[in-house]
Amino acid sequence: MSTALVTGAGQGMGAAIAARLARDGHAVAVNDIAAGNARATAERIGGTAYPFDVADPDAAAAAVREIGAVDLLVANHAYMTMAPFEETTDLERTIDVNLLGTATLIELVAPGMRERGFGRIVVIASEWGVIGWPNATSYAASKGGLIALVKSAARALGPHGIAVNAIAPGITDTPQLQVDADDAGISLAAMIERYAADVPLGRVGDPADIAEVVAFLCSEPAIALVGQVLQPNGGTTR
Repeated sequence: MSTALVTGAGQGMGAAIAARLARDGHAVAVNDIAAGNARATAERIGGTAYPFDVADPDAAAAAVREIGAVDLLVANHAYMTMAPFEETTDLERTIDVNLLGTATLIELVAPGMRERGFGRIVVIASEWGVIGWPNATSYAASKGGLIALVKSAARALGPHGIAVNAIAPGITDTPQLQVDADDAGISLAAMIERYAADVPLGRVGDPADIAEVVAFLCSEPAIALVGQVLQPNGGTTR
């Protein structure tokens, strides 16, 4: 049985990913900064909760030591606020969580993966890391950095049997969309409807959509995918 560490798994996309990997028979270590959310997901899927702030290297290292051998890492955690470009103030915290936190986790799990000659690392980036977004400059910059991190890590770790890839989802129906709605000054339902109008598929993403892509990337048939950025977004970026 492989052990999967899924970060930011207390709700939304992360919870869906954790549940999907559990259905595949993996032992899932559920991380979230909110301890109650981590425990709730863990109890629901039969996993184990490891609440910690991914931006705290010491806390991340302690958790990885406690988990033991991590065969699959899904870095799904994210921090985002929205404001006009000229009013961006959250760059440091966003980079600490989204980019540096992910880099630290990869550095922590990679040695064990190298020893075993096997590993799967899936980093959840964002469509906005590919195309940018004016009211989410810090977030888009951090996600663009993740894509470069994945490409570099894939080159370094691929020869050791470790496949590193990124997923850049489009707009997905998760609690994070409330930030978008608040920024636009409209209801969450109206925000989802507005985003869906620009998606060729006719709807925003569902967390289960992303969870299926993660499950595939963690599987043996996906071994030829290394250093790739998959974009499940309903056709908004082609």
